[in-house]
Amino acid sequence: MKRIIIELKWAIVFTVMTVLWMLLEKSVGLHDKYIDKHAIYTNLIAIPAIALYIFALLDKRRNFYGGTMTYGQGLKAGFILTAIITILSPLSQYITSTFITPHYFNNVIKYSVGHNYMTLKEAQDYFNLKSYIIQGFIGAPIMGVVTTLIVAAFTKKTLKGVN
Repeated sequence: MKRIIIELKWAIVFTVMTVLWMLLEKSVGLHDKYIDKHAIYTNLIAIPAIALYIFALLDKRRNFYGGTMTYGQGLKAGFILTAIITILSPLSQYITSTFITPHYFNNVIKYSVGHNYMTLKEAQDYFNLKSYIIQGFIGAPIMGVVTTLIVAAFTKKTLKGVN
C-alpha cells in the first residue's frame, strides 16, 4: 500500500476534480440551456486532467524516488494512477448523474432527437448512466495511458551521465 499511496492520493484528487468539473458545467448551463455547446467545452477538462497527471508524477519523483525517476518508473506510476482513476470513474459518474445533474440525460436526449442527430432509441441507448459508466471504464484507461506515455517523458529525471 505504501508503494502506491501517492497514486491513490492523486486518483482521489482527480476524481474530485472530475466531479467539480461537472458542477462547473452544470452551473454555466452546459447541461441544459447551452447543451448545444456541451460537446465542445466538455473537452476542456483535458487541461486540469493533464495538469493533475503532471503533479502526480512530479510528486512520485520527489517523494518516492528521491528526486530522480526513470521513464519506466514514471510509466509504472502513471499506469497505477490510471488504474485507480478507472476504478473510481463509475463512482464519479454516479455522483454526477444522480446528484449534480439528474436531468442531463433527458436534456441531451431531447436535444439529440430534436436536431435529428439520433433517433429516440439511439439517444436513449447512448445517453444513460449504464452507457456512461461503460464509456468511462473504456475511456479512462485509454486517455490515462496516452497521457502517461507523454507526461512520463517530461517528468523523468536522472542523474547526469546516467540513463
